[in-house]
Amino acid sequence: MKIVYVFSSLATVGGTERILTEKINYLTKHFGYDITIITCYQPVHATNTFLLSKDVRQINIDIPYYLQYKYKYPKRLWVKWKSNRLLRKSISKEVQEINPDILIGVSRFKANYISSIKCNAKKIIECHEVRYNTISDIGVERSLPARVSLRIYEYFYFRTVERNSDVVVTLTDQDKLLWRKARRIDVIPDFSTMPISRLSDCTPKRVIAAGRLEWEKGIGRLIEAWSIVCSRHPDWHLDIYGEGRMYNTLMALIKIYKAKNMTIHTFTPDISQEYAKSSICAVTSYFEGFSLVILESLKHGVPCVAFDCPFGPRSIISDASCGFLVDNGDIRVYAERLCLLIENEQLRKDFSKAAIQQAKTFDVDVIMNQWRCLFESLYDEGRSIN
Repeated sequence: MKIVYVFSSLATVGGTERILTEKINYLTKHFGYDITIITCYQPVHATNTFLLSKDVRQINIDIPYYLQYKYKYPKRLWVKWKSNRLLRKSISKEVQEINPDILIGVSRFKANYISSIKCNAKKIIECHEVRYNTISDIGVERSLPARVSLRIYEYFYFRTVERNSDVVVTLTDQDKLLWRKARRIDVIPDFSTMPISRLSDCTPKRVIAAGRLEWEKGIGRLIEAWSIVCSRHPDWHLDIYGEGRMYNTLMALIKIYKAKNMTIHTFTPDISQEYAKSSICAVTSYFEGFSLVILESLKHGVPCVAFDCPFGPRSIISDASCGFLVDNGDIRVYAERLCLLIENEQLRKDFSKAAIQQAKTFDVDVIMNQWRCLFESLYDEGRSIN
């Protein structure tokens, strides 16, 4: 079976890049699928962040999408249009030459283009974020004309995807409900193959957080909550791992809230060791398609405190069993839940045991067999039609 994935780049740091690489490697190794991944904005000589199997073919189209930002409007729109036109033609050319059985658009990246390509392949759009954040980053301020234009584009974007894709795959049951006009919707959650050298014993006086330093990850909310926690527990430390555009803003917020005993670190490839040295994981996102950070922390026996945002945390955390779910945005209660775990070592250890068991429900073999069943059902369907 020949499968083609289309994505922006594997040279950036993020959960989607990691899970996609792990998924493709597994499909190639265990099921013997012939897999090609087309990366559209990745420079030809750029190195992938996560190791891709040598049995996987990678095609870097290297569309210079960034060039549009060198120009002011209206020329920027013209350059953007040309880039999109070149991108569409390039993807279509590669797909036609490969002639795959299954074509997969990953995340929000050009799903409308990919689902509209004329080919014999069955088309899957694989969602990695909640639907209402598919088009653009929530939190970005725009003028009224820009907002209206975005809503119009959004309408036609979703209509194209729902009409032309054979299957839309979401990460949670809640997000599935938002895709009700699609032909078929399957729910397949993420997994983590992160090797675990040791589990946390939940005794270090340390809270960990990890993720891109972008608005949607809500690190600013964590800083505000930590300003409450650190005044009550000055012997505990918060360590945040991640990189992104909001670094300077977050450093300013630390000063504004007078949050002490916390450090923002750059991305580390050995995050497993950091989980093992922590007793609590903090997640304060405004929304999450799933949340690999939560799953990874539970695998290490680290209980998690998360806002009950759309929609990932609820699909992983069993409230008051392996962690706490807090009403989205309630900073005071969030700080109280952190303090409750900080002040009760036995509760942390009880949650830790439950966390390890909970993480087993997202076993890689179980999840990847769901993908295999989906691929083979579409493959058989395609053969019967042809």
